[in-house]
Amino acid sequence: MADPMKLETPKTQEKQEKNKEKEKEEIKQITEWVDQIKDENTREKALEELSHKRESLSDLALYIWYSTGTVATLLQEIINTYQYLAPPKLTVNRSNRACSVLALFQCVAAHPETRHPFLKAQIPIFLYPFLNTLNKSKPYEYIRLTALGVIGALVKIDNREVIQYLLNTEIIPLCLRIMERGSELSKTVACFIVQRILLDESGLKYICEKAERLNAINTVLCFMIKNKPSQRLVKHIIRSYNRLAENEEGKNLLKNNLPEEMKEQEFINSLDDSSRKWLANLNRVLKGEKTMNINNPNPNIGINNINMNMNHNNGMLGNMSNMGMPMELNNNPNMGNPMTMNPNMMVLNPMNLPTQGYMMQQQPNDFNFQMYGDQYLNNGIYMGNQNPNNGFGNMNYYGSPHLN
Repeated sequence: MADPMKLETPKTQEKQEKNKEKEKEEIKQITEWVDQIKDENTREKALEELSHKRESLSDLALYIWYSTGTVATLLQEIINTYQYLAPPKLTVNRSNRACSVLALFQCVAAHPETRHPFLKAQIPIFLYPFLNTLNKSKPYEYIRLTALGVIGALVKIDNREVIQYLLNTEIIPLCLRIMERGSELSKTVACFIVQRILLDESGLKYICEKAERLNAINTVLCFMIKNKPSQRLVKHIIRSYNRLAENEEGKNLLKNNLPEEMKEQEFINSLDDSSRKWLANLNRVLKGEKTMNINNPNPNIGINNINMNMNHNNGMLGNMSNMGMPMELNNNPNMGNPMTMNPNMMVLNPMNLPTQGYMMQQQPNDFNFQMYGDQYLNNGIYMGNQNPNNGFGNMNYYGSPHLN
């Protein structure tokens, strides 16, 4: 006799049929939009539709990665944007288009089945020129922030492969410069990325094994504290300090180099309960006392998706979530129109642009980068490569032609 609990009622069957139809329609819509990406005439609209609906399309990353020619087309869109970075000619429309591509790459970076091939193909390297821009106008800020979101999607999940990959690129110097010069939101995401790298044992060891790297991070963290950061940014700063203090070299440095502002009662009183506990824990560690048992309700603080696009009134629309803190951006007078918050590399040469190239060059002991233009190269790829004699590393050139 059939189990009455397992019998399907007509309503259950009808619901299942509707779900199947919905799934078929979703697959059909995804494949249509993905195919339209490959057509220049329909690409912009398809990019916009996919980026806006990516949260509701669970397997979008798989369709993007495994469909023929899609990733190549998206990379070409990224490469074609390089020419607008220097001299600065980036328009609202061009920025929105690039942000839509970056939003799709966030999906690929976040998906467990596409994360590994995404790294193996060196796709994050193509994003680094966007992180290297200094222009503070909104089109550049949005594209920079969305590019950070792709890296944030990678580091959100504890994954040794991701950290090792990033340590072999110039992501830390790039994040440090953004933490020093970027907008409040860009600083927050960049600091989050650095914090996630520090949480990995190999990342902490890498930072602390050379004095210049450790000093560089401490200098930037001190600089941000002195400039009165927001509560959400302070959380990441204090937790980064806590992680550095777990290493003997980091602990020795911080004993005498912690910002004086962090010792002032006014600063301590301004912190929320969580940050105040982390600061107290840091002070105990530096004094050689036992650490506190801090109850962190969200130990895996991360970023699901960041996608910054401008609306027709030059305001900003964004998707950003799971940062472990309230975003509270609606009343920010410097961010354009209110944001809507929903849950939700180093190739430095536009390879197919014959007259415009970019190179980021790290100066020894100076974690700023310089941009070089079209007289240096026509084709080829610059990859960040670790140099044990040069802090975070330097830039080596791979490809043809060679540098002059």
